[in-house]
Order: sequence, then C-alpha cells, then structure tokens
Amino acid sequence: MPFRMIIVSILVAFGVPAAALDTQAGQVDVIRVIGGLDQPWGMGFLPGGGILVTERGGRLLHVADGKAQTVSGTPDVVAEGQGGLLDVMVPRDFAQSREVFLSYSKDLSGGAGTALARGVLSPDGARLTNVTDIFVMSAGSGGGRHFGSRVVEATDGTIFLTIGDRGDRPSAQDRSRHNGSVIRVNRDGSVPSDNPFVGQTGVLPEIWSFGHRNPQGAALDLEGQLWVNEHGAQGGDEVNRVQPGANYGWPVISYGRHYSGRKIGEGTEKAGMEQPAHYWDPSIAPSGMMIYSGKLWQEWRGDMFIGSLKFGFLSRVDGTSLTEVERIEGDETARVRDVREAPDGSIWFMSVGNDAIYRMTPG
Repeated sequence: MPFRMIIVSILVAFGVPAAALDTQAGQVDVIRVIGGLDQPWGMGFLPGGGILVTERGGRLLHVADGKAQTVSGTPDVVAEGQGGLLDVMVPRDFAQSREVFLSYSKDLSGGAGTALARGVLSPDGARLTNVTDIFVMSAGSGGGRHFGSRVVEATDGTIFLTIGDRGDRPSAQDRSRHNGSVIRVNRDGSVPSDNPFVGQTGVLPEIWSFGHRNPQGAALDLEGQLWVNEHGAQGGDEVNRVQPGANYGWPVISYGRHYSGRKIGEGTEKAGMEQPAHYWDPSIAPSGMMIYSGKLWQEWRGDMFIGSLKFGFLSRVDGTSLTEVERIEGDETARVRDVREAPDGSIWFMSVGNDAIYRMTPG
C-alpha cells in the first residue's frame, strides 16, 4: 500500500510544555511528544520507552530514541469511512514474545469487517513478521461505519475486541453475527472454553457480550474488570461494565434518539437488558478510555479518562460514583481519539484535531 510522506516531530519529555491546564488536582503540564500524524487512531507502549502508533490510512509507526519509522508488514486495510488500521495492543509479555496485535477493517465478501491480526515486531522495530489474522468477523457489509475495534488484554491473557453494529442496527441483537458485540478469544484465535455462549446452537462462540452500538473505548479497571464506552446516536453515549453473556440493549433501548429525532426502540429500559453505568446526553462522541492507577495523581486512582471527539476534552468519570466530575480541555484536546497511561504514570492522549500525541504530567 503506498503511503504519503509525513513529518513526525519528537519533543523530549522534559521540553517546554505546550500548555499548562487547570484541573481539580491542580495545574498539569501538557507536552507534545509526537506531531505530524495522519488520522492517528491507537497507541501502545513498548518496554524501554518506545511507542507504536496506528494511522487509519494503514501506517504503523514505531517511535523510539527520538526517531519515528514506518513499520512494514502490516495487513492490507479498507481505509474507507471510519475503517482502516485502528487499534494496536502490546501484550504484557512483549519483551519475551515481541508479539503485537492490530485491529483493522478487512475486505470480506459483501464488504468490510473488523479483524484482529497478530504479528512479531523485529528487534529493530522496522517490520512485522508472521502476521496472521486470529479473528475475522463473520460477515462483511457495506458502509464505512461502526467498526468498534478497541483491543484489550485480559488479566488471564485472553483478548477482548470490540465490534460495532456496522450501521446495521438489528444485527446487534443477532448472536449468529458478530456485529455489535465484544468478543473474547485466546491469543491464537481459539475460543476460550468458558466463554458464555460456547456450545449454544446458533450463537457464535467468540461473543462475550452483545447489544452494543459502536464501542470505541475499552479498558480494564484496577481489579481487571472490562469496561467500554460507546457512541449513541443523538444522545445516549454510554459507559458500560461488561459482563459475560449480557445484553446491552442496542437498538431496543437507548437514552438517545435517532438523528431524525425519532424514538429509538422501546424506550430506556427493558427486562433482560443492561443499564449503562453512565450516559451522556447530549453526546460527546467518546473514543479511547483509560482507568487510572493513581501513580502520579493519587486522587484520580480508579477514575476513568475518556476522550471526546465531538467537543474536544478529556472526560474524567469518578470510578466510584460513575458520574462525570471534570472536563479537562485546552487547544491540545481537539478531537481526542485515544487515552493511555504510560508506565511512569503520565497520561498520554491522541488528538486527531492536532494530528499529535501529548503527554500530561503534574505541573
């Protein structure tokens, strides 16, 4: 796949702050560490200080020692609409395995679909080898919407992948399809024997939960519980505590409305369908999610940090009350796509509006 030339600027972590932002924990310094990106989507930290960054058009960047290079060997992607090369996940055993996991939109019969690939990063970080798909959703479809695609390593080493409804609303309730689900697989793509629907006729065994619209943020809390945030329609963006076998209601229940203004489904609740832990109305277009360890800001321990694509801020959701308690914003938070905690406890966030990644530390 041909790529345009880009400029990637690297500023050292102890450079001049790009901004000093006010938060409820005091002033924080925000430094731009990577600029000149093209539709960045996901990032993952490597041992030793490096970072991998995906761009939706198909480029994977390896940034280390003040240099950025394109990693060869990435899978071919369908870079249309919201699709392309999406998330990257660096597993805990990377130092031994050097494996990397990538989610992307793949060309399938009938259109594009969400896929998850595994590859091995070369010692110099310049190429992926042994790249293979470990999961491909059951059917492709037209339209470039709602691929989901966040990847999270569970505490037991299995892998969660979020999948949107692909714009086909009823499919999120159809467990014979992967649309609108969170799936869980082993690292080789096999199905864990304790997945909730294993052995049930007519249900795909990879499905962990269903009834999701478009979950673009996912993270483990400090106890290892999976949470996701997902786009509603007009209103009704949600944060959900993901339980095995649970139905999160889309499109039968929602706190939003269709873009036409029409009512969605049957209302806001129904027996057998989960309620969101938190929801926004109006929508903030959440994407990217991190649950903070408290390493540098003890008062934020267990809180969720969620990026807003629509309004351009970091939403801090209290981990106990599950209410939004703060919006951290400035010029740097334009269309926040991803949020991660670095090994040193600093908070990194990806701004699509600025084509850049920033690092936040105490002021």
